[in-house]
Amino acid sequence: MSKSSTVTVREQPLSEVTTASANGFSVHGETITVQTDTRVELLDLTDRIMSMVRGLRIKEGFVNLFSMHTTCTVFINEWQVALRSDIKKFLESVVARDAEWMHNDPDHSDCDRMNADSHLRAMLLGHSLTLQISGGEVVLGQWQRILMAELDGPRARTLRVQVMGITQ
Repeated sequence: MSKSSTVTVREQPLSEVTTASANGFSVHGETITVQTDTRVELLDLTDRIMSMVRGLRIKEGFVNLFSMHTTCTVFINEWQVALRSDIKKFLESVVARDAEWMHNDPDHSDCDRMNADSHLRAMLLGHSLTLQISGGEVVLGQWQRILMAELDGPRARTLRVQVMGITQ
C-alpha cells in the first residue's frame, strides 16, 4: 500500500476566466478565491454568487459551484449563528478530530497535516452545487444560503463557478 496520494493532472491548465457564446446561449467559467481565517469556518457566498450571475445577464439557466479542494465544501443551508455553531458541533461529533485515523498515521500516510477528520467531514457536505437561474436570479428558498465550509484552514481556497444559460 502506497503512503502517498494520487495526483490529478490536467493536460491543459485551467484558465481563470472562460466564456463561450452561441445563438443566445452562454457559458462562463471563473475561478474565485476565498481566504479563510480558522481551521473550521463557515462562510456565506450567496451575495457573491448572486452578484456574479446578475452581471452575466443569464436569463434562464444554471450556476454550478465546485470546490477544488478535498477539505473545503459547498452546500446549502440557513445562515444563522446558532445553526452555524450546531453544524460545527455536529461535524465534530460525527467525525472526531482526535480519533485514530490511518491518514494521520505516518506508518500509513505521508500527509503531515493530521487532517483525516477534514477529509471525512467534507464527504458528508459535498464538493459541488448546481442551482437554477430564473428571471436572471439564482433560485433559492426563503432561508437558503450558499455556504462554504473550510475544514482544514486557514488557507486561500479556490472555487470554480460555471454559469450557463440563455442570455437576456
